[in-house]
Amino acid sequence: MNVLLLHAWPVDERMWEPQAKALVDAGHTPSAPRLYGRGAAIDGWASQLLGEEDGTFVAVGASMGGYTALALARRAPERVLGIVLAGSRADADSTERRQARDETIRRLRMEGVWPELETSVDAEELAVAQEAIRDRPNASGVVASFGGPLLVCVGDRDEIVSVEEARAVADDALRGSFEVFPGAGHLLSVDKPARFNDVLLGFLAQWK
Repeated sequence: MNVLLLHAWPVDERMWEPQAKALVDAGHTPSAPRLYGRGAAIDGWASQLLGEEDGTFVAVGASMGGYTALALARRAPERVLGIVLAGSRADADSTERRQARDETIRRLRMEGVWPELETSVDAEELAVAQEAIRDRPNASGVVASFGGPLLVCVGDRDEIVSVEEARAVADDALRGSFEVFPGAGHLLSVDKPARFNDVLLGFLAQWK
């Protein structure tokens, strides 16, 4: 199975190294593209990725990567066999979230990357990605209409997506399922890589 691993912000594609190895060992073909440097529209990212990837795939997205996975399903549902959303949501940003992103963008462009971000990505790429996240459309309709299996994963210590919000996304899907990761924060695949690998491989087993 081709598996498209879509990274979160502010980290990069290297966040998926533990998953890529486990996927290869299990006979799958993972791909982890870099999402930065693709412009300020997540739908545009999806269009580029569809041109870079061959055939059908399962899209696995963490936070920002989850928004990208849903954009792929909006543009080419026939190519997306299944979706895993990890610490991601389907709705658009609220007014408060948009304002917070505006402040993050302003700070990145004025001050550069602050140490707490713990990233090697440069400030402008991070700022443009925040613009893309801020301006993404509501994807709740994509979740509700997607015909393949959709797994929603969330850490019970996620400070951005609550367990209740994540469960609601799974409930809205035609073939939704839901997993809580005790002790994990927003980047649950980083916090609990072994558990995430087990869940992901179990999800992919339905295509064997």
